[in-house]
Amino acid sequence: MKDLIDTAVGAGGFSTLVAAVTAAGLVDTLKGAGPFTVFAPTDEAFAKLPAGAVEDLLKPENKSKLVGILTYHVLPSKVMAADIAGKTMKAKSVQGAEISIDATKDVMIDKAKVVKADIETSNGVIHVIDAVIMPPAN
Repeated sequence: MKDLIDTAVGAGGFSTLVAAVTAAGLVDTLKGAGPFTVFAPTDEAFAKLPAGAVEDLLKPENKSKLVGILTYHVLPSKVMAADIAGKTMKAKSVQGAEISIDATKDVMIDKAKVVKADIETSNGVIHVIDAVIMPPAN
């Protein structure tokens, strides 16, 4: 079984996410032991951001902001869809802020909808989301 990064690369549709993780220096972390839960925005999700936002985030001077956004998409544990079905809760992200999870109807992660759940990897699980979620401003 492949790790989180190799799974995302192999799946296709996550080239922006993979480029962002690479620019943020998080590849080794997400290839690490885990387990992690990654809410993975598709390329279409990144395309919904304002024009130029992704390019701006990929600049070296914005690395800390990019790391914050990306680590907000990661939980430091493995959470499968069945673990949260029918529940609402908050989960602390690797970034430190809490993510709102609502699995009472569609599964919503903040304002993003999970469009594909439970892609198991060797070091965690990926849930595909349709929007990029942003940590609260400090």
